[in-house]
Amino acid sequence: MLVTVAIDGPAAAGKSTIAKKVAEKLGYVYIDTGAMYRCVTLLALQKGVDPQDEKAVEQLLPEINIDMKPNHVVLLNGRDVSKDIRSRNVADNVSYIASYKNIRLFLVDLQRKLAKNVSVVMDGRDIGTYVLPDANVKIFQVASVATRAQRRYKENLEKGIKCTLEEVEEELKKRDYIDSHRSFAPLKQADDAYMLDTSYMTIDEVVTKVIDIIHMKIGEQNG
Repeated sequence: MLVTVAIDGPAAAGKSTIAKKVAEKLGYVYIDTGAMYRCVTLLALQKGVDPQDEKAVEQLLPEINIDMKPNHVVLLNGRDVSKDIRSRNVADNVSYIASYKNIRLFLVDLQRKLAKNVSVVMDGRDIGTYVLPDANVKIFQVASVATRAQRRYKENLEKGIKCTLEEVEEELKKRDYIDSHRSFAPLKQADDAYMLDTSYMTIDEVVTKVIDIIHMKIGEQNG
């Protein structure tokens, strides 16, 4: 049977890291939805479009072609932007882009098409509540702001992105507010999602727990 796994949660909760590893271990396809919104954000910035100008951003949609390749390579209009979309400027503006209804409808349509023919693990803010409401398995992955800030700060340093821990924490608090208060498909836990707090868990522990949850849920549905 085809299996769809939705992992939602706030920024820097480790969703992408876990989703990638789980997909790899189970032989599923990993779909990085966050990278899609970052691609739109990057294009807007490159075109000199204000990310907070909803109508102007929407006008870019006919120009957008996003593709994903093995080894987590993200292509925007045929160009590898895997590193560019992780820049500080993109991170600071992606929540605005993700709050726009027409942008979300455009990308959600693409995400749903990708999940139709293969077993997938998809992570984001509204996968279980909106993108894949009928997903076989739904997980709401969280961690404290302090923990998430430490994780993102470490990632930024490893990628050569200059920042302070305080800046990262404030950025996350701002993103949490925007994500949870947007009018269209806000960040929230699906009623049938499993809440998983990873604040004091290692990556391997989280991966093992998520796989256990998947096996449990699939077993229940087959039984």
